[in-house]
Amino acid sequence: MTATDDREDEFHHGRRETPTERMDRLWGDILQELRVTQTGAQLMAGFLLTLPFQSRFWELSDGQRSLYLVLVGIAVLTTTLVMTAVAVHQRLSGRHLKHRVVATGQAVVRGVVGLIALMLVGITVFIFDIVVSLTAACVAGAVVAVLLVVLLLVVPKVLVRLGDADDS
Repeated sequence: MTATDDREDEFHHGRRETPTERMDRLWGDILQELRVTQTGAQLMAGFLLTLPFQSRFWELSDGQRSLYLVLVGIAVLTTTLVMTAVAVHQRLSGRHLKHRVVATGQAVVRGVVGLIALMLVGITVFIFDIVVSLTAACVAGAVVAVLLVVLLLVVPKVLVRLGDADDS
């Protein structure tokens, strides 16, 4: 095998790293993903938390206030889930359980992305309901939901299939 063959093998079949190096890299990737999602979740939570202090908040219907409270609950759950990854890392660090930390981190990232998607749909419905109408809110929420399904589920599956086709 030549140096060129080694580079091609590396290119097609991934990095040359030990299992420990791979877990460290994956954990670093997870932390970066959580940093990005945490910022988005915090911005949305901040937006939600300011609403009760607006004078018109008390003009909302019971349904709108209920949706608002559900959205606050989702925002709190999202923030809690981000904190879970940190807590797991802190508790398991140094115990030679990096694979568990990484597996938990990957599950947390999927949960956070799902909750943020749900929050985006909910906020869209909430705002369109207040500004336009409940019908417009349902249509806008459905459009955002479909867009998120395509971008978060369909696109990654297509990219995996294209990558698999490139490897054959």
